[in-house]
Amino acid sequence: MSTQPTQPTQPAPSAPSAPSASPDDDPLSRERAHLAASRAALRAMRADAESLDIRDVTANWVNAQVLERQIEERVKALADLGDTPLFFGRLDYQRAPGADRAEGAEGERFYIGRRHVHDADGDPMVIDWRAPVSQPFYRASKKDPMDIGLRRRFGYTGGDLTAYEDEHLSDPAEAASAGRLLQQEIERPRVGPMRDIVATIQPEQDEIVRSGLSGTVCVQGGPGTGKTAVGLHRVAYLLYAHRERLARTGTLVIGPNRSFLHYIEQVLPALGELAVAQATVDDLVAHVEVRGSDDARAAAVKGDARMAEVLRRALYAHVTPPTEPVVVVRGSRRWRVPAYELQEIVRELLERGIRYDAAREALPQRIAHAVLVQMERAGEAPDDRVQNAVARTGAVKAAVKEIWPAVDPARLVLRLLADPDFLATHAEGVLTDEEQKAILWARPARSVKSAPWSPADAVLIDEATDLIERTHSLGHVVLDEAQDLSPMQYRAVGRRCSTGSATVLGDLAQGTTPWATRDWREALAHLGKGDAVIEELTAGFRVPTDVIAYASRLLPHIAPGLAPVRSIRENPGFFEIRDAAGAADVVGACRELLGREGSVGLIAADARVPELARALAEAGIAHLGPGEETSRDTRLTLVPASLAKGLEYDYVVLDEPQAVVDGEPDERTGLRRLYVALTRAVSGLVVTHAAPLPPQLA
Repeated sequence: MSTQPTQPTQPAPSAPSAPSASPDDDPLSRERAHLAASRAALRAMRADAESLDIRDVTANWVNAQVLERQIEERVKALADLGDTPLFFGRLDYQRAPGADRAEGAEGERFYIGRRHVHDADGDPMVIDWRAPVSQPFYRASKKDPMDIGLRRRFGYTGGDLTAYEDEHLSDPAEAASAGRLLQQEIERPRVGPMRDIVATIQPEQDEIVRSGLSGTVCVQGGPGTGKTAVGLHRVAYLLYAHRERLARTGTLVIGPNRSFLHYIEQVLPALGELAVAQATVDDLVAHVEVRGSDDARAAAVKGDARMAEVLRRALYAHVTPPTEPVVVVRGSRRWRVPAYELQEIVRELLERGIRYDAAREALPQRIAHAVLVQMERAGEAPDDRVQNAVARTGAVKAAVKEIWPAVDPARLVLRLLADPDFLATHAEGVLTDEEQKAILWARPARSVKSAPWSPADAVLIDEATDLIERTHSLGHVVLDEAQDLSPMQYRAVGRRCSTGSATVLGDLAQGTTPWATRDWREALAHLGKGDAVIEELTAGFRVPTDVIAYASRLLPHIAPGLAPVRSIRENPGFFEIRDAAGAADVVGACRELLGREGSVGLIAADARVPELARALAEAGIAHLGPGEETSRDTRLTLVPASLAKGLEYDYVVLDEPQAVVDGEPDERTGLRRLYVALTRAVSGLVVTHAAPLPPQLA
């Protein structure tokens, strides 16, 4: 392997010539020249898009607005981010990509970057990392070079190309190595929101990223294995490979909370994808204003998949079998549909299993059709207009209202939670008496608006809404931190991709809700994706060896079946356990870490956050809240333990581990919360405590 060093004090076999050498003799200068030319070409592409004149190519103002919006999105996607490398690698093929090995075709050279760039003649200067020709950059090896003679990685400082590193995959004399630049990029300090990992995707990650659109993939990954990044890059890849289809059906990224979504929101735009929506599960089911909460017992029962059957029973209890005939008057004739025939129509609609409102809309047409059959038997020749007119008659409307009344989903759930008799009738044999008591409101609400709806109640309303009217399905959904969802929440997400696919991301060891997932197969069944492929990532790229080894002491107590994450970082990391007499010692640890390069997170039990915030203010140390990490001037974030999941900081100060455990309803959940907090650091961890450490860490 040959390397052009970042520091002049680190000589390497491919060190460039003296600064006075001509660009033709200096490989690094040639690469810089290509970077400059590529940036100029990208600016020209953007200018071409901005100069498009659509005044004479659209038929009406609607088409003009649509096309104008598409052009605006194209212009945004072509933005040249000055501090982001335009390309990060190069592939020198031994023969033309796709050519038969026996042909011995002349090889080509491709620069791999975040987006496609071409020159004025249309020839590519940078190839999109998602293109098939780019795949060997991530998967080629000494064992299988995939027709690659040389793979070159580039090092940058800001947006300036400062180094390169070569792997001669076809040279048997050169030993395989992970590469210094690759390792530096993996271990690079992180400040601000989450970055893409497009330059460092590993072969096992790339296989998941490039998996097809038709199948659902579930990724089990421990801390620092890159599962979130893999999910986001898979969205970017699918939008590249199936852009027209997903443009019609839509994509969605679902995260556990707003702080998390804010943390990851720049990844896809950095890859040129601007149209992917982001939401939490609470956003998806926001049919009512949530201003109440449940205790753990009530939330667990409401989140149980059995509630779907209770709701179905309660809804279809509104259907009343007819006992009277329907008589339709048309002119001088009276047409009578007997009760037994109406009962048969209702029975057939129930057996079809279609949505409640779809059946309700079909019922008047079925009754009208029965009338038309009688008309035809009497020698008349009615058409569809006559059937529609019969369906709109007062007699048919009154019968439909009596047999199959309209139902409001929120009112249905309101009655279940407020009326013990109604709940008991429809939960019989499904929920126990104790479970029914757990979910009943102590004070019945008078209306939907005044009801003390909880997040779990909103999910029940969403289930009822889908029973009444089908939920719109998207083409692809990414569900992150999935291990914390209840079965009913899985069902809510599954409705959003019932005709599409999903990428499910999570870690069973990090489940911190009372209903946390214990088996992915069961969870995927609730999602409606029982045939999903489950992949496991075990190589840790972000968490240092000493830190993950310490946190893994908790695994036998929280997830006995999971293997510990294996850190592949060369830097063992900075790890200390310190006695702290009070908040001043915690603040001192933060001040010390702020003297290093990178971001700092102070993670503490939720109840201790106000005290630590006051101590930081008194010490004159500015800090942010989780999700606000966008300023390079303020590098310290004060993170409640309940919001730490999914976030990462270069250095972490973890305050009072036992307080984190005690802040949860039970010890198992508390230890899982502690496991999450311990694994947020990517360079170093300081654990401060006055109380004894949990015995599981001894």
